[in-house]
Amino acid sequence: MEDPSPLRQAVLTWLEQARNLPSIPQAITDAALATQPEWEALSNAVVRAAPMPDHRDLYGKYTGDWLPRWHALLGASGLGDATRLIAQGTTVPVEDIADSFVAYCAAPAPAAEDWLLLTGDLPEGTRIPLGCYTLQTFTADELKQLGPMPALHGFQPGGLDLDLLVGAPFIHAPNPDRTPDRRGTHWFDFPGPRPEIRHWRALLPLILWSEDLLHVDAVFNVERGRCFDLNQDHVPTTLRTYPDRSGHPEEVEERETGSFYATRADLPRMQAFCSAVTAKIDAVMDGATSGLPRKRARRLERAARHLLQAYQRTHQDYGVWEQEADELHLDYVIALEALMASPKDKHEGISKKIRTRTAALFPTPALRERVEDRVQKAYSARSKYVHGDLLIDQEETKKLAELRELRLLVRQAVLRWLILTPHDTEDLAPRLDAVADCTSCARAIDEPLRAFFRETPPQDDIPA
Repeated sequence: MEDPSPLRQAVLTWLEQARNLPSIPQAITDAALATQPEWEALSNAVVRAAPMPDHRDLYGKYTGDWLPRWHALLGASGLGDATRLIAQGTTVPVEDIADSFVAYCAAPAPAAEDWLLLTGDLPEGTRIPLGCYTLQTFTADELKQLGPMPALHGFQPGGLDLDLLVGAPFIHAPNPDRTPDRRGTHWFDFPGPRPEIRHWRALLPLILWSEDLLHVDAVFNVERGRCFDLNQDHVPTTLRTYPDRSGHPEEVEERETGSFYATRADLPRMQAFCSAVTAKIDAVMDGATSGLPRKRARRLERAARHLLQAYQRTHQDYGVWEQEADELHLDYVIALEALMASPKDKHEGISKKIRTRTAALFPTPALRERVEDRVQKAYSARSKYVHGDLLIDQEETKKLAELRELRLLVRQAVLRWLILTPHDTEDLAPRLDAVADCTSCARAIDEPLRAFFRETPPQDDIPA
């Protein structure tokens, strides 16, 4: 690669001549700009600073020759927007724009990443590792740097209002299956299964940390310094009223944060908990090679996916869509069966085994009795729904309260299973079966739970 300074000068010359262009944006589209006499000089400068073998995604084949693509150099880079703004008489920081364009063309390709926007309200500067993922909040300046032209934020018509996302919690991670590509071909990639299913290993520790609801609001492709395909229409918002300077009410659009919340004082404890749970998830999944450990890993993934799917369909703590309320029993029962069943189980009496094993995860007879009752009701509702029978007509408030109780029960069961489950060839189910008739067996279940909750308690201090 040659010295990029001639490219920078070529960009400055291009922006200078933009003052002589028509001020009507429709007259100077990217396609029209690529026919300007000055385009050839800029295009040649790109060829010298970012040759095709090293930056192939900047190029396309035209009449047998590889030439820089105007779609990438004007559209994706933001240079076309900068040119139109100057033509309209807007004062923009041309030096910064030139630097950004040079970096866009000549810098090494950044990693392609998946970014998940979550509901929630977390402190500024939050940064919590979740395996290969990171839970993080960002300032406006940090978000600006994600795009190819940070200096243009606030100038482009219809641009993203970053104030909606300042402090918003994201989880992000490299996506090794997607190659950075400025040609836009990844726009048409099949997105795969629902995001809460694809990214369950990052989301599960968070919902186990707090009983507050957590949702994935949107998923975005990010290539830092090149592409941040965030559309503000994907950001759930609400209107709130505040007094203006004169004391009159004024409506302000804000991001809908939901109920998931943590203070700055919570962060060390939250990080310790998530680290401990992530390590346990990794230990189970690392055993997915053969035999019982492989089945255990598959069962954990299945349970997590169904639990997260149910969370995603629960729009408020006591609120689900009426037409989906009964279906959620399927997700919760599948999650319990995935974890509590044993490869040695016979089909007969399986629901009783799931009830008693789930109950064995809890420390007192009163709690165990309540858990068995709640799981029995879930099985009954699941069976009636699956077989097309009418469910007993309940008062809506009671029905939602019981569904919430089931959600929190399954959440606790998943966490307790993770704490206790062996990572070798031992089966947890026989140990749970023995709890009812063996005091020492019950103690062997209870003591590891108490130790975990004492050392790394979740936000709601689940009793052990």
